[in-house]
Amino acid sequence: MAERKSVLLRLDPAIHDALARWAGDELRSTNAQIEFLLRRALSEANRLPDNAGGIPRRGRPRKSAKRDRTADPAPDLDEEPEAEAG
Repeated sequence: MAERKSVLLRLDPAIHDALARWAGDELRSTNAQIEFLLRRALSEANRLPDNAGGIPRRGRPRKSAKRDRTADPAPDLDEEPEAEAG
């Protein structure tokens, strides 16, 4: 992966605070939120380069796809409970 560029960004303190709150709501860092928003704006304007790399995965690695299949799965809360025969 190519080395990432660093930029100095001067923001109004109120804008920074709003971005930081929004990032926290979405479990992102402020920096990751800014990159997310810039990528979305570029994409919507059809200006996102084809060779733009993806956003790097941060945090813990995902759990393995293999899990204990002997345990009962959690009930699907969207489905109606089945009526008991009786």
